[in-house]
Amino acid sequence: MTQSTFASLEETGREQQSAALAYVTEAFAEAILAGIESDSFAHAALSAALRELVATYGEEAVATFTESLSDRIRAGEFTLSARH
Repeated sequence: MTQSTFASLEETGREQQSAALAYVTEAFAEAILAGIESDSFAHAALSAALRELVATYGEEAVATFTESLSDRIRAGEFTLSARH
């Protein structure tokens, strides 16, 4: 498989991202209903996502992308509710 340039989420189609997130959210809810702990599912989903990105873009491109995640997390980009 040829490795293309890694596109950030901002550079990909918003409509496709929204549809994909809906599928992931539904799978998350189904897993919890099946008795899977939410943190276990989250870890598995992250692992699957990173494997897919590495397969598509290569290790170095994904490593570079993930380096920005800690700052984005701390900035609240992934926070859904108010912090306690």
